[in-house]
Amino acid sequence: MKYLIKINPFIANHEVPDLREVIGWERRDEDYPILFKHCNFWAGVRNEEERLIGFGYISGMGLQHGYMEDILVHPDYQKQGIGVELVKQLLNEAERFGIEIVTLTFNSKHLKFYESCGFTACHGGVWRKHN
Repeated sequence: MKYLIKINPFIANHEVPDLREVIGWERRDEDYPILFKHCNFWAGVRNEEERLIGFGYISGMGLQHGYMEDILVHPDYQKQGIGVELVKQLLNEAERFGIEIVTLTFNSKHLKFYESCGFTACHGGVWRKHN
């Protein structure tokens, strides 16, 4: 079945944290609805029962550069091309929005996935507050 990816659909505050949790990520409930107010745009995918099964977004300052984050696909729907289509739709929207450079960070086990979406791997760094 082909799933429809929508740009900036309505997503209830609990839906992305629920999806993050089922994938095994931290819920981060406090990030929503703040994220929807501050990111450039987001994409969502729903199944036949209207349950959110895919999500991702691009944030930035509205300038040349954006940052892609939280590319999520429910485990029951992975390996069906949803993630690739989600990334491609976000990149199409970035182009339409005037964003010329999109960066992201990812686990090295996902390198082939992101390369298949058109990304070029490069060196970078991540800073994280230590508790």
